[in-house]
Amino acid sequence: MKSLFALTMLAAALACAQSPPAQASVTVSGKTLSIHYSAPSVRGRQIFGPGGLLSQDPTYPAWRAGANSATAFHTDANLDIGGLNVPKGDYTLYVWVKDPEAWELIINKQNGQWGLEYDAKQDVGRVKMTMSKPPATVEVLKYTLSNQAGKVSLQLAWEKHIATVPITLK
Repeated sequence: MKSLFALTMLAAALACAQSPPAQASVTVSGKTLSIHYSAPSVRGRQIFGPGGLLSQDPTYPAWRAGANSATAFHTDANLDIGGLNVPKGDYTLYVWVKDPEAWELIINKQNGQWGLEYDAKQDVGRVKMTMSKPPATVEVLKYTLSNQAGKVSLQLAWEKHIATVPITLK
């Protein structure tokens, strides 16, 4: 019995180590925006496109934009995200990746769910992301929230893709 418990704990630790928890946050005018996600690694796999790892998810082409639990987004302020009105509160982020070169960020009202549970009826909306390519493969998924001269940017980088969307506090 003891060895079964130890084996279970080891398996859980290894699963977490493969996609460790991560976060990104920024504070603008006293208001905080934050993203909590699990950060998977490429590990030599094809991630995007037909036959890629994500195409095997039951929610494909809506991707949980991370691993494990769905990616959580919190804002203390009302926002304009790429032209979409997003009231302050808690949300889940997904990304529409059917075309690996033209992503859409999905803001979803449902939160606290496992990443492979997606309900499109809960979408606040979708916005096109600006795509670019990194100089080298981005091994570990990374979100960045940055504030440059009052302009906030959400950036998601993984594999051979960087996707960005502007955010304005209202």
